Amino acid sequence: MNHVSGYRFNPPPNWPASPEGWVPPQGWTPDPSWPPAPPGWQFWLPSQAGPRPVTPPPAVSGHVEPGGLPPAPTPPRSSASGLFGKKKRLEELDAENSQLRAWVASLQGMEALRIATETEALRERHEREEESARAASARWHSELARAEAELDRVRSEVVQARARIVEAEETALLQEAGVYEYEHPLADAVAYKARLQEVKDTLKAMVRGDTAVLAATDWQVNGSAAQGRKMVRDFSKLMLRAYNAEADNLVRTMKPYKLASAVDRLGKTRETIAKLGGTMSIRISDAYHHQRLYELQLTSDYKAKVEEEKERVREQREQQREEEKARREFEKEKARLLKEQSHYRSALARLEAKGDEDGAAQLRAKIAETDEAIEGVDNREANIRAGYVYVISNIGAFGEHMVKIGMTRRLEPLDRVRELGDASVPFRFDVHALVFSNDAVGLEARLHKELEDRRVNRVNLRREFFHASPADVRDVLARISGQHLLEYREMPEALEWRASQEN
Repeated sequence: MNHVSGYRFNPPPNWPASPEGWVPPQGWTPDPSWPPAPPGWQFWLPSQAGPRPVTPPPAVSGHVEPGGLPPAPTPPRSSASGLFGKKKRLEELDAENSQLRAWVASLQGMEALRIATETEALRERHEREEESARAASARWHSELARAEAELDRVRSEVVQARARIVEAEETALLQEAGVYEYEHPLADAVAYKARLQEVKDTLKAMVRGDTAVLAATDWQVNGSAAQGRKMVRDFSKLMLRAYNAEADNLVRTMKPYKLASAVDRLGKTRETIAKLGGTMSIRISDAYHHQRLYELQLTSDYKAKVEEEKERVREQREQQREEEKARREFEKEKARLLKEQSHYRSALARLEAKGDEDGAAQLRAKIAETDEAIEGVDNREANIRAGYVYVISNIGAFGEHMVKIGMTRRLEPLDRVRELGDASVPFRFDVHALVFSNDAVGLEARLHKELEDRRVNRVNLRREFFHASPADVRDVLARISGQHLLEYREMPEALEWRASQEN
């Protein structure tokens, strides 16, 4: 029984059951998670079997407050002898000790009960969280599947849209343009023009022979086959006119780098006409379409050949102008030497008449030198391969590590370098190397071949610029030629450019 000195503890019915014989210790308070006791609940009741209480416990309402134990009864004074009183006191202490042991046991039971309750609550909460996480994961996977399906759909639409798009922007086409390769190589532009005329004659013959457009032959209008044939014929002419208008426009605006785009565009036009005329099976015939594609290819080749021939003519004219300047220089130098020689001969005649043999000997030596110089000029003029190979740069116009390697037959090679640095470039060229050779043409070709992988313009080989330094060219010259360098400077002066940078 739950009692302390005549009282027993009476827990409320909505609290966990306490162990048998358990009483609250001094300072004990109930668990905050327990519900409150009913109003006016009596926590302490007199024990029926225990002794009559000396001092009854105070009335308790609501929760048990700290110190909820009833006050300890005052033990009665014993009238027996001291030995009897000590024995009685020992019995009371044993009884109190038993009550304390019972309280400790009950307290451990209550703690285990609370732990079990909290563990169960935590388990239930964990299960609810796991269930919520599984539901969220299922929703996420579902959303992911829908997003992937939408992405696949969009990708499919993009692929279809790209298949319908024809690239016509010239900037994009120019970026993709490489070295042009002729689809149908012919000798010259005249041969391409003749072949194009043959294609045009073939196209006209196919139109006259009704083989350019194919269409249904059993079409009827209001039950009339004649009216049906007339409608099919009219619509076929309309579709062919639209197709030819697109093809003619592509031919008229053809550039070599636009060939692939033009072929693609004409193919898309043919597909569109086939869709629009699908009801009456109107479509451009394969043979006619192939002839128009052939026309596009020939036109592209023709334009490329014309540009190539123009560039060749420009180069030939430049070479002719250079040769003409060299010829005039040769004639001018020969005339100067002949005039100088004439003066020497006249002076020699006067000295011989006076009998001045020493002066006459000196003039004879001068005349021999002029004879040798005239012979050298004649040899230079006769040998069209003799000349100077020059290595120049223009750091202000083209940046560092770029040189031009050229050749001139002029008597004064620096005149050619000054002409190259005219108003077409912002700064003058700097000369790094100057080599005279009896076969300057061959030496220039060897240098170009050795530096082929560094060529700037890989299409027009007459543009003689290379990604190289003057030292690189000097090393190549030392390896392939024993010619003497008349001039070499590794670092460019670039006076105009450096002065412009400072201002």
